[in-house]
Amino acid sequence: MNDMLIISTDDHVCEPPNLFDNQLSGELLASAPKNKTDANGNNYWEYQGHIRGMIGLNAVVGRPFEEYGMEPSSFSQLRKGCYDVHARIDDMDVNGVAASMCFGNSISFDGQTFHKAPDKKLALRHLQAVNDWHYEEWCMAYPGRFIPLGVLPTWDIDATVAEIHRLAKKGFRTISMNENPTVQGLPSIHNEYWAPFFKAINDTDMTVALHIGSGNPAPHASLESPIEAWISTMPLSVAQGVADWTQLKALLDYPKMRIAISEGSIGWVPYLMERADFSNWRHKAWTHSRLQNLKPSDIIKRHFLHCFLWDPFGLKNLDAIGEDMVAYEVDYPHSDALWPDAPEHLWEQAKHLTDKQIDKITHLNAIRFFRFDDMLQNYKREELTVGALRAKAKAKGVDTAPISSGGHRPTDEQRPVTSGDIMAMSRKHADERMAAE
Repeated sequence: MNDMLIISTDDHVCEPPNLFDNQLSGELLASAPKNKTDANGNNYWEYQGHIRGMIGLNAVVGRPFEEYGMEPSSFSQLRKGCYDVHARIDDMDVNGVAASMCFGNSISFDGQTFHKAPDKKLALRHLQAVNDWHYEEWCMAYPGRFIPLGVLPTWDIDATVAEIHRLAKKGFRTISMNENPTVQGLPSIHNEYWAPFFKAINDTDMTVALHIGSGNPAPHASLESPIEAWISTMPLSVAQGVADWTQLKALLDYPKMRIAISEGSIGWVPYLMERADFSNWRHKAWTHSRLQNLKPSDIIKRHFLHCFLWDPFGLKNLDAIGEDMVAYEVDYPHSDALWPDAPEHLWEQAKHLTDKQIDKITHLNAIRFFRFDDMLQNYKREELTVGALRAKAKAKGVDTAPISSGGHRPTDEQRPVTSGDIMAMSRKHADERMAAE
């Protein structure tokens, strides 16, 4: 276990209040998203009239399980590694994680903050500032420890293509987008609108990362349904997006295109491939399917990297998924994040695999798929193993003791928390913020 070299292909950064301070000045800085505090001490982001609250289950790492709820809602309740890059490196070291790819949390998770902004000219400039901050102040603070990940102004396809090329020159090799852009009021991925996007992705040899929850979220069965049922089905909801992208014409036009399925897990993948092949066999004669000579499973195995954090069943069936198309993730600081004991949990799942297979799922597949040569160009392998990083964290005295932060509870009743409880709490907080504004 201590000899493993771990790359986490899905983590998150809680954008700090000073996000734009070093990137913009004058009117551009004055009009950028602002992190504010309401009368109850809760933080939220405000941009062009739109309010986006913090932070729910997205940043509970380091808190006692009984306090998860939909808290925290202020920076004072967060572990510092959620938003401070130096503290993040400490938290990566103590967790034995050599490198990380960080999605946004509140502003740039899928770029929707900027999609909702009425002034798109300003939104474009502010989105670019987020990308610049992510690269210059987050990733380059520790070169080789982070995989740069950009967001795009997909409401404007010409601006999107220009930003892809700008990011590629800057050093990005991966961009994030919504797997179902129709929820953003844009054409579907099968529309010609996206043809320049796919061409630019392939011209620059970029990887596309599709993150769970932005386009096709797991549905709530009812307001009385226990919230645990919704949480349980989250990874399964990813299958809808993968099935849709499997039918994408661009995957036939660009057979080397790479798509990472972030936070989607892997246990369901063999069944989806099996079912898609069966459906193709039974129906392609009348559906005019583009997949007449290739099977859907051929497309999935060729293009999609599946990222998991806890999936013993999936690893027992690694051969059915493909050992070259699976990668590990921690999901720090979300509620599923295995911190600070990710190596122990990963080892328990993977110890039956060969050394070569373990190397693939822990780091080699990520290095190949995200074109991430930076790590081993900046560090020796022996400096980045679980054992080496933890020894470094121990010498520094990194504290991992759980910290109680209190906060709002969905309900004080002794019954299962329901979807309705969560929605009611969110509405209450939103109404209070609006009243304060």
